[in-house]
Amino acid sequence: MSEQWDKGRLATAAVVLPEGTTPTGTQGRVLHAALGLFAERGFHGTSIREIGAAAGINSATLYGYYSSKELVLAELVLVGHRELHRRLLEAVDGLTDPVEKLTALVRTHVFAHTDFPLLAVVTNSELHVLSAELAAPSLALRAASEQLLLDVLADGAFDVPDARLAARAIGGMGQRVGNWFGPGQDHTREQVADAFVLFALRLAGVRA
Repeated sequence: MSEQWDKGRLATAAVVLPEGTTPTGTQGRVLHAALGLFAERGFHGTSIREIGAAAGINSATLYGYYSSKELVLAELVLVGHRELHRRLLEAVDGLTDPVEKLTALVRTHVFAHTDFPLLAVVTNSELHVLSAELAAPSLALRAASEQLLLDVLADGAFDVPDARLAARAIGGMGQRVGNWFGPGQDHTREQVADAFVLFALRLAGVRA
């Protein structure tokens, strides 16, 4: 049975987007409003009228910024993928040791999901709603992020029978963090990251 997003935690989770990634003013309010609603109700459970009301504008004004609800979602999903890919690139910049690289990638992946849990939930669970054209930029970034992990796992320091499956297992483990991490958790973001690094290293068969 798949884990469902706890709506009780949703009420206490901040609706935040990465700094400097979204427009200011009305357009930024629209994205923040949509993020909260999409995370709580899903894309299909949210109307354009509700997004406008949450942003403090009417539907006509909202359409001046986004001609469809799908375009609002597409921008949020792209913000999530851009932020994650940027963080992953920075995390491994200058590193040469494969174990250090894997550690940095896993920690960074976890932090992206603990720091922006609502964005992670929407990015991962609503991507399939988008048309092929609107999803393409985000899918390209997702593939590039996965390739970073694949390149590391291909190093001889690891003993995995199938690097792609290992990468997907490690990535999938981190993707679920946004669904349960939030205020009042028993573990800090650092504790979660440390534990997930250990899980990933074991999964990758790190040689002594």
